[in-house]
Amino acid sequence: MSNYERTTFYIGFTNHIVRRVIEHKFGLGSDFTKKYKLKYLIYFEEYQYVDQAIMREKELKGWIRKKKLNLIKEVNPEMKDLGKELFKDYGITEEEAKKYLKINKYQYE
Repeated sequence: MSNYERTTFYIGFTNHIVRRVIEHKFGLGSDFTKKYKLKYLIYFEEYQYVDQAIMREKELKGWIRKKKLNLIKEVNPEMKDLGKELFKDYGITEEEAKKYLKINKYQYE
């Protein structure tokens, strides 16, 4: 996840990427992601097994910034928001994302 200016980055693990992107887009991430307005999905990897995903997360967090940026730019050279494409792929509109948050609001209180 990144901010609009693509100056701050967040690496995290989730078992439900669509839900997690919705949470970030509407400011429901961690204090760090809220503070730096990390609302844009610019890179992601998918794994079949949780332990593999967690190992990869730890590996990426140990990299220097330049190496992380090179990885992102290999697949997303313009660093565009992939969240929009993800929503489109899943047939989710912004209104539906807002409804999801209302339905699940107990999780965020």
